[in-house]
Amino acid sequence: MTNQQYLEVHQTRDRAPTDYENILGDAIERAFAAGVDGLDGLVRSLNEQCVPAPGGAAWTAGLYVAEMKRLGA
Repeated sequence: MTNQQYLEVHQTRDRAPTDYENILGDAIERAFAAGVDGLDGLVRSLNEQCVPAPGGAAWTAGLYVAEMKRLGA
């Protein structure tokens, strides 16, 4: 018998996602499904979808990168 290692879908999280995280994640998935390519296109798509950015500002590449770092911490 072999010892197979795998990740459970929610193995690495310590809590359920917040509403904000679900909204953001769903918007990112829609952008990629629509063929968006690259950070600038993703940021444009988030703004077009009216996804709330931290502090109520418009999404920028720098803000997106900072937010992904914060959420991944």
